[in-house]
Amino acid sequence: MAHHASDPAAAEKLWEMIRDNRICMMTTIDGGLLRSRPMWAKQDAFKGELYFFTPASSHKTEELAADGRVNLSYADPDDQDYVSVSGTARLSDDRRLIGELWNEGMRTWFPEGKDDPNLRLLIVEVEAAEFWDSPSSTMVHLYGYAKAVTTGKPPSPGDNRKVSFQ
Repeated sequence: MAHHASDPAAAEKLWEMIRDNRICMMTTIDGGLLRSRPMWAKQDAFKGELYFFTPASSHKTEELAADGRVNLSYADPDDQDYVSVSGTARLSDDRRLIGELWNEGMRTWFPEGKDDPNLRLLIVEVEAAEFWDSPSSTMVHLYGYAKAVTTGKPPSPGDNRKVSFQ
């Protein structure tokens, strides 16, 4: 069950930053150690949950059964956008939702399509997020450099906010 954001404007900014940056690194806990792997989000809107397709038989599903806490890290160095999402993951076999989110490109990993018996939906219920939206243009960086040299103070790093979903 998705929670409401403590700051709806920050939640909208969060979605703007990750909407087109579908690849993230998902970190799980594996025997007490942190383990990350790339994941591809599957959705067109955000209401406190993020969706990923995964094989039911994967090692990550075993890790999540033992401890569902995850971190999702997104980075877009070209735009200087960085996002860290904390949440709890669960597996779902909801065939209606899988069908809604299905994209034929996923057949590469699930040859039997959306009815593949090994296909599950990994749902991350977002609990908190933090993002950094820094100026990215060369002129802004040159201005920042000039300001640092002349004043001895760094420029404003851009927008950094935390948002809670609990």
